[in-house]
Amino acid sequence: SFHLPCAQQLFVLLSPGSTVSELIVIGDVGQDVTVPCHYSVRNKKGITSMCWGRERCPSSKCSRPIIWTNGWRVTEQHSSRYQLRGDLHTGDVSLTIVNATEADSGIYCCRVEIPGLFNDQLINRKVLVRKAWISAASPQTYTSEQTSAPGSTSESSSPVTRTWPPVSASAAPQTASTPCSGSSDCLDVAANLQNTSVSLPSQQRSERELYIGIGSCAALLLILILALFLT
Repeated sequence: SFHLPCAQQLFVLLSPGSTVSELIVIGDVGQDVTVPCHYSVRNKKGITSMCWGRERCPSSKCSRPIIWTNGWRVTEQHSSRYQLRGDLHTGDVSLTIVNATEADSGIYCCRVEIPGLFNDQLINRKVLVRKAWISAASPQTYTSEQTSAPGSTSESSSPVTRTWPPVSASAAPQTASTPCSGSSDCLDVAANLQNTSVSLPSQQRSERELYIGIGSCAALLLILILALFLT
């Protein structure tokens, strides 16, 4: 018995002379995407017609054809977005999709019509058009006001304006009717107030002693007059 080395096999049945291949082409939205396709041209007699289609290559021609050539120039074109920018005379029939979109993703068939029975060159290309990635390093500016939490010692880098409530005249402390113009003036006012508070009790005490002295003298004089009168 014959044991296969692989658990699964892929059988490809091709007609004699024909060629089929499939590759993946990846592009970005908004960019031009080129889908490669070439065939060998040895001389001018080797230049031949070809077509591009939007589905896998059928048994003949192109399904949903988008562009055709007679080997020398483009003869029909479904849209100006589909272009052949290579040198057709050298067998470069690569398809360029201008300003690609996600809708351009899918299978494309490049069919080169080589004379002879089942000699056409068939090339299938899978095109994947991705959305453009947004760079994470792109600058983004956010403006917001931040204030520190109560009790926090850190300062916010953003400018913060604080408005304190007005203080009423009745709640404000009053130290003097006229504000001090300097530190020396404030010291003089404080000293005068202290001297005034100290001198008032002493003046009241001296007046009281004077009144007592006058009363004592009057009483003594009265006693002397009575003594003289009795003698």
